[in-house]
Amino acid sequence: MAIKTVNIHEAKTQLSALLASVQAGDEVIIAKANKPVARLVLIEAKPKQRTFGLHKDNMIYISDDFDAPLEDAFWLGNGPL
Repeated sequence: MAIKTVNIHEAKTQLSALLASVQAGDEVIIAKANKPVARLVLIEAKPKQRTFGLHKDNMIYISDDFDAPLEDAFWLGNGPL
């Protein structure tokens, strides 16, 4: 990741090129009178939020023994139970 510093005038005239540079993974610092004012970085996509209650009307079956210990044959790799 490269960091590039540009002045405000250059940022205004070269915005498309600077955005392409940011999309490629670079970071751009925008300066006024050689003093950093802003940083142009890629926005990370937010993970999709969960929708609670999505399956509330679906019938879901959980066996009464779903949390029962597994037989030794499972742990020893002796084939199917």
